[in-house]
Amino acid sequence: MALEKQTDFYGRKAHIIGTARSGLAAAEVLTALGAQVTVHDQKDSGALTDAMKRSVELGLSTRVGDEAYEGISGADVVITSPGVPETCPGLVTARQYGIPIFPEIELAYRISPAPIIAITGTNGKTTTTALVGEIMKADGRHTYVAGNIVAGETRLPLVRAAYRASASDVIVAEISSFQLEWVTSFRPRVAALLNVTEDHLDRHPDIETYAATKARLFEFQQPEDFSIVNADDPVVMKFASDVRSRVWQFSGTREVETGAFARGTEVWIRASDGESFICDTAGMKLRGRHNLENVLAASAAAIAFGASRHAVQEAVDTIEPPEHRMEPVAVVNGIEFLNNSMCTNVRAAVRSLEAVGRPAVLIAGGKDKGASYGPLGEAFVKYAKHVVLIGKDAPIIEKAAREAGFDRISHVPTMEAAVTEAWSHAESGDTIMLSPGCASFDMFNDFEHRGRVFKDAVRDLAQRVGV
Repeated sequence: MALEKQTDFYGRKAHIIGTARSGLAAAEVLTALGAQVTVHDQKDSGALTDAMKRSVELGLSTRVGDEAYEGISGADVVITSPGVPETCPGLVTARQYGIPIFPEIELAYRISPAPIIAITGTNGKTTTTALVGEIMKADGRHTYVAGNIVAGETRLPLVRAAYRASASDVIVAEISSFQLEWVTSFRPRVAALLNVTEDHLDRHPDIETYAATKARLFEFQQPEDFSIVNADDPVVMKFASDVRSRVWQFSGTREVETGAFARGTEVWIRASDGESFICDTAGMKLRGRHNLENVLAASAAAIAFGASRHAVQEAVDTIEPPEHRMEPVAVVNGIEFLNNSMCTNVRAAVRSLEAVGRPAVLIAGGKDKGASYGPLGEAFVKYAKHVVLIGKDAPIIEKAAREAGFDRISHVPTMEAAVTEAWSHAESGDTIMLSPGCASFDMFNDFEHRGRVFKDAVRDLAQRVGV
């Protein structure tokens, strides 16, 4: 059975596994397209209050708890949410019966009349996605910023954007490795792979599998499409020679033959028709060399799509750091507080410390994702004045730090205590930064919850010291 057009879903039995944000969005869209939708979730109804309420409003058939996957063998198509592993019994059943399995982004691609610019990578994808979105808007295009991105009020599932969009619009989408596992035809007009470092090894068996899953972003592109790749990342470049689309590189360290590069603070692009100045980053509000790389990638993606350099400059000049990503919170008695709660892996924590540019007291720790903390310990030696550790992996991070020769370490049980402890080791001119290098789920609902608790604790501290 081919499911190529919107009308192909009319009357079809569509079964959705997972009732999180993208699962419910897929349910709403498929219902609007006339499908017979059943929603499945292993959690019981008591743990799914909001999802169950929405399912009832949509008139969906629901299967939860012990009977979660009842009826999947009769589905015409199964839509899986990103958080669902391939070992899920519902997916196992679908494979046994030869039922097509789509991730939400595959469904979105199949129904979208609008072209998609898709961005993935271990780090920087939210900032780069947001920046490309701002460039497209500055270029006068009706733009949806969607996908895996969660930044303030920006949290639009790709399938919902695809359903709303018209052919003259553009969709800029942040894409995760989890979303790419099941794609069968997902084809972005422009696809960018920013970098690949150790992450999500609690889901993927090894970094090779993780990297290959990321590279699936290019798998169904055609010669008229564009792929944007990081020339400074050997893991990314390993896949660049295999893509069918036109390859543009970006580099923060050297001039590339085709693509984007930096000359001081200036961004240039070199293509078949010569090289062009695109923008100057001297006045941008995004901090750190990693954000210069994000600008290079965003510029390449936007120019490849057809945006003007003036739109790039306008967006670079005006974009603010997305919430929970090197986000300025306050300055208290000359001490700067930064919320970088979205930093959920070791490499991101290292780059964040590099970016601060002043003495740093770091709050770190949480739940590991399978990567080594060795590089983080080495970064402490180079950049940290003191480190305050929280969460499940605090002892393991401390061990890595001490092995690297760093011993200015405190342990505390809560975020509130961490802010107070960090304050005791800082002085005017320093930065206190939450940059955990870990997942949040040992202590918080998600990275946003962690960042909000940090910001609340900073505000409480400011009140206590009379600012």
